[in-house]
Amino acid sequence: MARILGIESSCDETAAAVVVGGHEVQSNVVASQVDLHRKYGGVVPEIASRAHIECIHNVVRMALTEADCSHADIDAIAYTSRPGLVGSLLIGATAAKTLGWAWQKPLIAVNHVEAHAVSAAIDAESAPWPAVALVVSGGHTSLYLVEGFDAIRLLGSTIDDAAGEAFDKVATMLGLGYPGGPVIDRVSESGDAKAHAFPRTLLSRDSLDFSFSGIKTAVRYKIHGTGQTTGGLEQLSESDIADIAASFQQAVVDVLVKKTMRAVAQTGAPNVVLGGGVAANRALRKSLEAECQKRNLGFFAPKMAYCVDNAAMIAAMGFHMFEGGNAATLDHDVCAR
Repeated sequence: MARILGIESSCDETAAAVVVGGHEVQSNVVASQVDLHRKYGGVVPEIASRAHIECIHNVVRMALTEADCSHADIDAIAYTSRPGLVGSLLIGATAAKTLGWAWQKPLIAVNHVEAHAVSAAIDAESAPWPAVALVVSGGHTSLYLVEGFDAIRLLGSTIDDAAGEAFDKVATMLGLGYPGGPVIDRVSESGDAKAHAFPRTLLSRDSLDFSFSGIKTAVRYKIHGTGQTTGGLEQLSESDIADIAASFQQAVVDVLVKKTMRAVAQTGAPNVVLGGGVAANRALRKSLEAECQKRNLGFFAPKMAYCVDNAAMIAAMGFHMFEGGNAATLDHDVCAR
């Protein structure tokens, strides 16, 4: 089985991993930049790029060490080529191309979001295809029909904010800090998800696209008052904040689950897979799994380590692309979208 070195640098995580056969993860090293960006309330592209430069060499070295292998044992190098922050993508791509040239190894250019879509297969005994894949993260909210590792079709995506971005912005409004996903997940545990009737934007009857700008605005008005953009937060108690957080989270989860089931109805897929950073959200996992059980659908979600941006999913996807002969050239460019 081919051994793939994966490199991921699409946003604010510098990661490298070694995966054999598309499913045996021998190492998965992630250097997080959360502390660097926290005081800004979000990712600063220039800071992210500089941090990638500073640590990518050590991250790759650690991945090889943990996998107990050398460059001679690597069959190909997979890296994220799109989508993401263009500066961050360039760092990972340059590292991969340099190593590929120096080690004389094939290069595999991987779509980051598609890798999330198939990340649940890393630990599965057999690939759960065909399936509808829901990918939810800070930068992406998309639905795919996955019929194979080389047959992934986009069904719908966000027309404005991604779900993870909405989590970050609402957390900032509530004074909960960054990143918003984990803290809203935690605070919501003590809140009443029915306390506030935030809107569920479903667009047209058959649409598989998403929109979360409306709920973000509704939360803003709930905190500050209709038509206001400041004030009001100091008047909210901890329980008030927990209720708003829980109600917001439930509204987002309801939309994600509804749209996923709509995609299942349109495609006839027997399985649902979940991926992306927001796949770690406990309310989403619980609700989506319960809906799948009700409809006798298979439900597959990756381990928490494969929800956040990571290189194991890049290497795993890279394996299947390598097996299919999809090598990239040194002049293959990165793309932000």
